[in-house]
Amino acid sequence: MNAITIKDVAKAAGVSSATASRVLSGHPATSPASRKKVEAAANELGFVPNAQARSLRSTKTDTIALLISDVRNPYFSDLAHAVEQQAHAEGIMTFIGNANEDSAQQDDFLAAMLSRRVDGLIMVPQGLTEDAERPSDMLRRLIDSGTPVVFVDRSLAGVQVPSITASSTEALNEAIATLKGLGHRAIAFIGGPAHASTARERHRAFDAALEANALEVDASLHFTGDFKSGSGARAARWLIEHPAQPTAVIIADAPMAIGALTVWREAGITVGEQLSVITFDEVDAMLMHDPPISTISHDLSGMGRAAVAALRAVMAGQPPEPEEFISHFTQRESLAPARTGAAVD
Repeated sequence: MNAITIKDVAKAAGVSSATASRVLSGHPATSPASRKKVEAAANELGFVPNAQARSLRSTKTDTIALLISDVRNPYFSDLAHAVEQQAHAEGIMTFIGNANEDSAQQDDFLAAMLSRRVDGLIMVPQGLTEDAERPSDMLRRLIDSGTPVVFVDRSLAGVQVPSITASSTEALNEAIATLKGLGHRAIAFIGGPAHASTARERHRAFDAALEANALEVDASLHFTGDFKSGSGARAARWLIEHPAQPTAVIIADAPMAIGALTVWREAGITVGEQLSVITFDEVDAMLMHDPPISTISHDLSGMGRAAVAALRAVMAGQPPEPEEFISHFTQRESLAPARTGAAVD
């Protein structure tokens, strides 16, 4: 069956093709009578505008791209949902890509989006592994092309792109203070890769929270993971064998926490009773664990809305100010007094 064209709509409405085109594109220079006839004919015929052809005429596609770090990470799935739903509510369709925590895979997606003429891009940027603060050549090319871009969750120092991020400083201060109050002194940290600004920010905030609570910063209690469950499993075994015998641990994201919790369960370690656990990212797996895991969470719905609003501002030529959300600490049954019986200061 041949697709219905504007010529078909114009013939059914008894108007010229030019008039039908103006009505269907929303042009104001049409009479109420013409609009009524054309819209009725289009509805009756089931006419669907050709978005690609329309974009060639207007340079506007009503589509944006969203690039997240790892589609398997429930945190990023929730963030993607928040962005996509907000964009959809504003009449914008979203192409979603997966960087897989890899700058090369990120660049493949960016190259594809450059060729597809999306109106703008929201992305969780991947810094280069060998130089965490430097964008890849492809990312620099995208920015230099004038394509509207907004960073969300992560940022890159020295790159002039509006960023929607979250600060974990207050939440980590509260988390460390809570652990100290329970008698914990040897507190381990399972962090993320250096190329991610969130990993660096959480590590700095963790050390600062130890100092703020008069606890020793011990570099040997820090494990560098990669925000994936496999590294969380390796970190769990590292903690079991650690000579300092940490009684508490803070984990920098949910996939690493899932990997670690699996190993501890298999090793017969009871979370809470034997090891107090806090993880970033309030996802279903943490709430369904027995016992439920204490979390440091982010307002992903708010971040998604803010990212879409920021991109729309950039697309309109009005760059917004960067926005930083404040993370929240929630204590649950995964925390218990330290079994060492250390005195509380």
